[in-house]
Amino acid sequence: MIIKCRRILLLCSLFLSTFVHAQLNIVITQGVDNPVPIAIVPFEWEGFGVLSDNVDEVISNDLRNSGEFGPISPSNMLSQPHEQSEVYFRDWRFLGSDYLLVGKISRNESSQLIQVQYEFFDVVREQRLFGEVITGTESQLRDIAHKISDLVFEEVTGVRGAFSTRILYVTEDPNRRFPFRLEMSDADGGRPQILWEGEEPIMSPSWSPDASQIAYVSFETGRSQIFIQNISSGVREQLTNYTGINSSPVFSPDGNRLAMVSSKDGNPDIYVLDLRTRDLQRITNHFAIDTEPSWTPDGNSLIFTSERSNTPQIYQVNLETRWEERLTFEGNYNARARMLRDGNNMILVHRFDNNDDFHISVLNLARGTIRILTQTALDESPSIAPNASMVIYASKSGNRGILNAVSIDGRVKFQIPSAQGNVREPAWSPFLD
Repeated sequence: MIIKCRRILLLCSLFLSTFVHAQLNIVITQGVDNPVPIAIVPFEWEGFGVLSDNVDEVISNDLRNSGEFGPISPSNMLSQPHEQSEVYFRDWRFLGSDYLLVGKISRNESSQLIQVQYEFFDVVREQRLFGEVITGTESQLRDIAHKISDLVFEEVTGVRGAFSTRILYVTEDPNRRFPFRLEMSDADGGRPQILWEGEEPIMSPSWSPDASQIAYVSFETGRSQIFIQNISSGVREQLTNYTGINSSPVFSPDGNRLAMVSSKDGNPDIYVLDLRTRDLQRITNHFAIDTEPSWTPDGNSLIFTSERSNTPQIYQVNLETRWEERLTFEGNYNARARMLRDGNNMILVHRFDNNDDFHISVLNLARGTIRILTQTALDESPSIAPNASMVIYASKSGNRGILNAVSIDGRVKFQIPSAQGNVREPAWSPFLD
């Protein structure tokens, strides 16, 4: 059935923020030993009044929060150029900067659109690397800043930036009228928006591959049911109406199918729903609990958690042949696995024995080795950035649920606490273009 949201903030577009409340804030806890020194000169504003967002500040925060860059404080700058003709490389070599970003912002008087002109330089080689003019509305200034951050990050590191992406997460605050909220924000926690809120728990949000839809579990009907929601219109559809457990929805790589867990036939097993025909196929059939499905990059198999070995372990099932195999053997708890795009490594929640804690880890499938990435408390719900550089996950700080992130190589770590209530169940979006 199609449901028009009653308690939902309808979004005019993915880039328009119409509801503001407490946002997440990134706190770096560990960065690389020698971050790349970069100078981001405050952009010149050639118009009147004050802009709604500070472009150079957003870029500086993006790059600093990646843990890979060390932006130079504007107060230490010997000059503040805004275009190539004003740049004197000796000033920036003196400060030890490897790279330089300059820019200026103006308003087109006829269209009232904002124009952001920027240029990026290699200080050591005294070379202009790239630059352009980006036009948009004032409400899109943050999007423009994130785009510039993405381009700078890719130029320097060789890895596509993910600052323009979004994250989903669930917040819980018993002091609110509707304690449970499904929220979406920029990857840096900015511009949080409520997508759905209610009195009953919300779980397991996930993105469609084109980021136009999300799927999640809500208990609003009195039991767990799976909903799908269009991001731009806010229209929701209840996909399941079965008794028992209905959980863990995740889109296939082509967006046409949804893997899920249901106990409609007695025991929790893995199913696949064809979103075009609404045909539901049962994939596993075992007396043990099978749960937490995710897709292999080629869409031909599912990996899932099962207790058929007496402890939670990761299995893989081929959707055509239904051949099943166990993938994890080290430790007495391995769960919530997500495969990296290379098809050779998986992110999962791992515990070695009962004396150990739960940690986000990387399993190399070829070697069978597990590398632990985190040492925080009660780590769960890992979600991989679309550029495969970071993993966002839920953990505990004292009695509060917070989000953390760690790089795939373990060198960079940061916290993303919420100013209000508990936050959990993160899901990193795909690239948005």
